[in-house]
Amino acid sequence: MAIIAYLRVSTEKQDVQNQRLELLSWANREGVQIADWVEREMSSRRSAKERGLDDLAESLKPGDVLVVAELSRLGRSLGEVVQTVDRLAASGVGLRTLKEGIRVEANGAGTRDLQSKVLVGLFGLLAEVERDLLSARTRAGLERARAEGKQLGRPKGSTGKSCLDGREAEIRQLLGKGVSKASLARIVDVAPSTLSRFITSRGL
Repeated sequence: MAIIAYLRVSTEKQDVQNQRLELLSWANREGVQIADWVEREMSSRRSAKERGLDDLAESLKPGDVLVVAELSRLGRSLGEVVQTVDRLAASGVGLRTLKEGIRVEANGAGTRDLQSKVLVGLFGLLAEVERDLLSARTRAGLERARAEGKQLGRPKGSTGKSCLDGREAEIRQLLGKGVSKASLARIVDVAPSTLSRFITSRGL
């Protein structure tokens, strides 16, 4: 069995040092040795795969234990955390989260024990609740904006940006010379439908 400490690295060096101290303190209290330290860059916009969490999960062996300072280090959302915990448990890898005191026992056989099944089920329920709450907040925000008379979306009658903006004079000139829309679309390197919409919206 190997104990692996996982650090999610942020732009603040102090945060990483605090994580390391917490994990070392835990190891001393438990009388165990941390076999390896794994650092991954933190980003709220990058997926678990992009941050290297998938690679980490694949490198762990049944019976290993992954230790993190807190559960949020395992994902950018509750749903992603659920997937990571579920994957670890299904692989027979144990998990310790110091802040929440979560303890999922390592099962070298690669089968989940009752405790890990309950935890993963609970996390899944919480993730569903999180999605529902986010959806409700979004709807409430839209309704509030409508009630306040705010314009939602693109104003009616407005024209969106186009890759052809700035080429109106050129297009008008070619149309005036009798160039067909199909030929003109090839000249300006856009789809005929894009060109047609641009001509209509700009009144060319």
